[in-house]
Amino acid sequence: MDSSLTSLKKQMQETTDHFKQELAKIRTGRANPQMLQGVMVDVYGQQTPLEHAATVNAVDAQLLQITPYDPNNLDTISAVIRDDQSLGLNPSDDGKVVRVPIPALTTERREQIVKQVGEKIEKAKVSLRNARHDALDEAKTAKNDGDISEDEYHRFEKQVGELLSGTQDEIEQLAETKEQEIMTV
Repeated sequence: MDSSLTSLKKQMQETTDHFKQELAKIRTGRANPQMLQGVMVDVYGQQTPLEHAATVNAVDAQLLQITPYDPNNLDTISAVIRDDQSLGLNPSDDGKVVRVPIPALTTERREQIVKQVGEKIEKAKVSLRNARHDALDEAKTAKNDGDISEDEYHRFEKQVGELLSGTQDEIEQLAETKEQEIMTV
């Protein structure tokens, strides 16, 4: 059962790491290069992540600057960012770099973003519960096959519950910190 517990810890850590990455992509009113993570740009007929086609820097709290490795991709990068409705950004370029001003968030927009955080929390929790369910099913099968005793099964069940609780607490703490960051004007 130790291997199952180790595997479960790994799955839960992966879920937590993914949740952190998702939170990093959410706008908080401050410029952050990770906001553009996941943006795909058509470079030489191939869909490429933006970070592979250009450098993205936060010049100040309200401005991102994107410097393409190939200046021919400047218009494509601007268009992709402008057309992505989930970002809600309006980039401009001067022929060398793309500047993306980050507008201040309205209270209404902040509340919408907090709802997005809530949706991401729920997805993370579902993933954690599925991992717990799989681990317990595996342990139950081992118990029914006689590979482990009833006591070992209950001990494993308790360890899984504690692990799930601790990971959920960590995710909720991360989300709470992000929500405070979003709501801070």
